[in-house]
Amino acid sequence: MMKLLHLFITSSKPVVEILLITIVGFYMALDGVNLLGQDARKYLNNIVFYVFSPSLIGSRLADSVTYESLVKMWFMPVNVLLTFIIGSLLGWIVIVITKPPSQLRGLIVGCCAAGNLGNMPLIIVPAICKERGGPFGDPENCQKYGMGYVALSMAMGSVYIWTYVYNLMRVLNSPIETQPSIESNYDTCKVPLISSQEEDNQKVGRWDKVKRRIVSLSEKVNLSTIFAPSTIAAMIALVIGLITPLRKLIIGNGAPLGVLQDSVTLVGDGAIPAMTLIIGGNLLKGMRSSGMKKSTIIGVLVARYILLPISGVLIVRGAYKLDLITSEPLYQFVLLIQYAVPPAMNLGTITQLFGAGESECSVIMLWTYALASVSLTAWPTFFMWLVA
Repeated sequence: MMKLLHLFITSSKPVVEILLITIVGFYMALDGVNLLGQDARKYLNNIVFYVFSPSLIGSRLADSVTYESLVKMWFMPVNVLLTFIIGSLLGWIVIVITKPPSQLRGLIVGCCAAGNLGNMPLIIVPAICKERGGPFGDPENCQKYGMGYVALSMAMGSVYIWTYVYNLMRVLNSPIETQPSIESNYDTCKVPLISSQEEDNQKVGRWDKVKRRIVSLSEKVNLSTIFAPSTIAAMIALVIGLITPLRKLIIGNGAPLGVLQDSVTLVGDGAIPAMTLIIGGNLLKGMRSSGMKKSTIIGVLVARYILLPISGVLIVRGAYKLDLITSEPLYQFVLLIQYAVPPAMNLGTITQLFGAGESECSVIMLWTYALASVSLTAWPTFFMWLVA
């Protein structure tokens, strides 16, 4: 009972931190204070996108990933991608059942697909590692390897958010419109047509429609986000972490250029507070006028906190049975945790970039993070029992 209570307190800590910073952002956006108005949130959001997020990902990944660990953790990028794909399918089911406004479809799918693979595991895993006599062995080794797992998880999550989720939300937020077909000006009763010509014309017409749809879709998919600042930072960090001479030059306490790592880490530490302040500021608008139905919010909660973790158990245990992953309990635990976290904070940044759904995003974030302490207590307890 005491261990369960301690786990509840541990898992509640990052949730309470986020909710407290959200309240500060909410207060700063009030009309009487006006420190975080609409323009201020837009500018801060750009700083998060171009500076804070890349620094956070780069510093964490370069510090924790080596060639040996990457070979060992090959299944993790696949697992993170599966959380996004399954989550987006569950999000589409929520859309079909609850029938939200069309401009909110991208947001709902994004909230179901993209999980908070950053600060949630970053706090939960080290806290659980500190437990003496836990299922993960020596606390020092648990902390060392656990942080490597979490760093790669966070980096891959960011890459998938800015490539897969960003473009998916972009397409769903702007539905493809079918252009009207060109009709003949001739009177069909007076101009007889040969049947074979009619068939050819119909085939050409169908092919034109297909081409128009492909062109329209390609215009809506922003391929430049594959090389978004966060993705570029992850690539640079992987190069530094995997090439030993570069790693010795920059990473570590005695590194000649260690000041670079310290500076990037210092900047990156501002990412999560800044994102949370923006969500708090948008929440004020959401409480005044939000098009989000209760059924939609409940659908997102069920998808993220019940259906996704269940699918995670089936996938991870299935991978273990097929010898795709090792029997190490900590590694399996981190893979399972990826299915049980609340929505990613980056979704607030994406909706702000689109200029649509910011307030609704804040409402969903408020409810999902308010209930996250329950999910992040029940599921990790079950996961530890499962992998022990």
